[in-house]
Amino acid sequence: MNNNDVLRRLRYAFDFGDQQMMNLFAHAGLTASRAQVSDWLKKDEDAAFQPCDDVTLATFLNGLIIERRGRKDGEQPVAEQRLNNNIIFRKLKIALDLKDDDIVLMMTNIGFRISKPELSAFFRRADHHHYRQCQDQILRNFIKAVQIKYRESAED
Repeated sequence: MNNNDVLRRLRYAFDFGDQQMMNLFAHAGLTASRAQVSDWLKKDEDAAFQPCDDVTLATFLNGLIIERRGRKDGEQPVAEQRLNNNIIFRKLKIALDLKDDDIVLMMTNIGFRISKPELSAFFRRADHHHYRQCQDQILRNFIKAVQIKYRESAED
């Protein structure tokens, strides 16, 4: 998944407005204008589309963590220069304060089966022999599960 897709899906999953999106970026130290946010959220075919780089998405995810969990004491996390699906998955897990059992249940609820050992392999260090690369399909399904859990609960 590209960064713009992740940003669009998360915006929809949590039903964030433009101002909320700008606030999330601001929590992590990036001043993003409404026009920039709008351009990042446009479809790839749109003439005004702007690609969202790894640092920008990492900053957004850090802002989401701060928004949902609070600012941690001491030095604030620095946005990663390079992102992959594993890092995105881990940051969402932290932001939503999810345990492995919660994620397995959420994934099962949307008809996607994943075991705890498979899941823990995504959160290991890249040099660990049981590390596994998170594929787009898994991240896409996780964001769908997040959408079902958090968007529908917000509408109730």
